[in-house]
Amino acid sequence: MKTKIAIVEDNQGLRETIGSWFTDAAGLVLVGSSNSTEEALRELPQLQPDIVLTDINLPGADGIECVRKLKAKLPAAQFLMLTIYEDAQKIFAALEAGATGYLLKRSSRDQLLQAISDLKAGGSPMSAQIARKVVQSFQRAQPEPDIALSPREAQILQLLAEGLLYKEIADRFNNSVYTINAHIRRIYEKLHVQSRSQAVAKFLRL
Repeated sequence: MKTKIAIVEDNQGLRETIGSWFTDAAGLVLVGSSNSTEEALRELPQLQPDIVLTDINLPGADGIECVRKLKAKLPAAQFLMLTIYEDAQKIFAALEAGATGYLLKRSSRDQLLQAISDLKAGGSPMSAQIARKVVQSFQRAQPEPDIALSPREAQILQLLAEGLLYKEIADRFNNSVYTINAHIRRIYEKLHVQSRSQAVAKFLRL
C-alpha cells in the first residue's frame, strides 16, 4: 500500500509545488492539501494520512497547534514540520507537540523524499542546521535530579535527538535493536513520555 501524505501550507504556490513532488514518487500518494489549521482539522481526520507536512506560520492557529490537535485525532500519523524557522524555542515546541521531524523550506525535493523515507523507517529527520541546534542544546542541558538516566541512556537519547534510526544506534553500540528498544522504553518511563520527539524535547527543556 502507498504511504498517504497530506500538506498543511497557506502558500498556495508552494503547496502545489510540494504536492507535485509526490506525483511521480514511488510508494507515495498525496491525499490532502490544506491551507490552515482549521481546514486541516476538518478534512484530514477523514483522509487518515500516514504523514502530515505542516508549516509553522499558518493563519489562525499556527502549525505547532495544528500538530498538537491533529495528533489527538490521528495518533498513528507522523508529523514533519516544513518551515523557515530555525530558533530553538519553535523546534522544541514542535517536538513537544508531536512532530517527529523538522525540515527547513529550502530543502530540496530529494531531501524531502529522503526525510519521508526516514520517517517510515522510524527515524526523526532534521535539516543539518536544525540537528546542530538540537545537539548543542542537548549538550548544555542537564536533567533534573529525579530523572536519573544512566550514561548509556543519555548517549542513546542524544543519538535519538540527532535523528538516528534504532538500527543505527544499535550498530553504534554493537548491540541488538531489541536491546536498544529496551533502553528506549526505560528512557520513556523515566521521562514520563510516549514518543522519541517528546523525550528529546522534555530532556532539552529541563
